[in-house]
Amino acid sequence: MDEESFNEIGLTIVSYPIEIEEGRPVYAGHIKELPMINASAYSRPQFIKELADKYLAYREEHLEEAVEEEETNLTIDQLLRYYDGETFDGFDLGLNYLGNREESRDRE
Repeated sequence: MDEESFNEIGLTIVSYPIEIEEGRPVYAGHIKELPMINASAYSRPQFIKELADKYLAYREEHLEEAVEEEETNLTIDQLLRYYDGETFDGFDLGLNYLGNREESRDRE
């Protein structure tokens, strides 16, 4: 995964100013949309690779949570049965309201 790959999936890399540590440049930064994912390295490609590795680990962890959450979601029928203890038989949306209103005007 390179910097262009981040852009393709809608993520922006924020690079900090290069610092010198023990006579070597240190590249550091984070992902703008996910600031908790940050990295630093002695070369730009290594910095991008570390960000990518951390992002992929984050994504994998959160996709697992999303799958678990989907498995626990109730269907509408199950939710309504749980809510009122009865089997759902549909809503009366009051669509006849307009028809009834016009009939009442005709009577006037």
